[in-house]
Amino acid sequence: MTKKEKINFIIKNLSKLYPKIPVPLNHKDEYTLLIAVLLSAQSTDIRVNKTTPILFSKASTPKEMIKLSIDEIRKIIKPIGLSPSKSKAIHELSKIIIDKHDGNVPSTFKELEELPGVGHKTASVVMSQGFGFQTFPVDTHIHRLMYRWGLSSGKNVKTTERDAKRLFPKSKWNDLHLQIIFYGREYSPARGWSKEKDFITMKIGRKSFLKKIK
Repeated sequence: MTKKEKINFIIKNLSKLYPKIPVPLNHKDEYTLLIAVLLSAQSTDIRVNKTTPILFSKASTPKEMIKLSIDEIRKIIKPIGLSPSKSKAIHELSKIIIDKHDGNVPSTFKELEELPGVGHKTASVVMSQGFGFQTFPVDTHIHRLMYRWGLSSGKNVKTTERDAKRLFPKSKWNDLHLQIIFYGREYSPARGWSKEKDFITMKIGRKSFLKKIK
């Protein structure tokens, strides 16, 4: 199977599996999305979605957030993990959004990545799900599957993102990055992988990978 055939096979089957693509993190606007994505680092969407309603009931705008102390934020988000650094970042970025961006979340990669606690992946998710730009945020599921499918070297997420953007049509990026995440969780996990269940990898995957798990 050629790479072009692989790409078409992936797009076709992921569209069948996930015709409707919900945004995993609950939010009501760009600011609450930004906070939710920041909180999701090294955590799970389920845990974040259980915690953000408590946080957002107290502060769902930058102005409300800076009225809370860093310690108050930390206590609320403690179940998510990394609460000391995340609470500080949330408080500081909220102040910057007020002082530098008139209370609005900036809509460029450069400005987003200048905010405390906001890396390229977080900025990519906000640009995609918040502002509708075609981006391809790469998480561990996408990184793993791009390697298993023989579409990237697996060296690092920067390389994986570059390869994904080069191979997949730009018009599909926003849908595909979520579809691949859902597929990875359901059919191709890092642990407990089943070659019978993961039909895409069995059909198109990297031969060296398939040899390892026979």
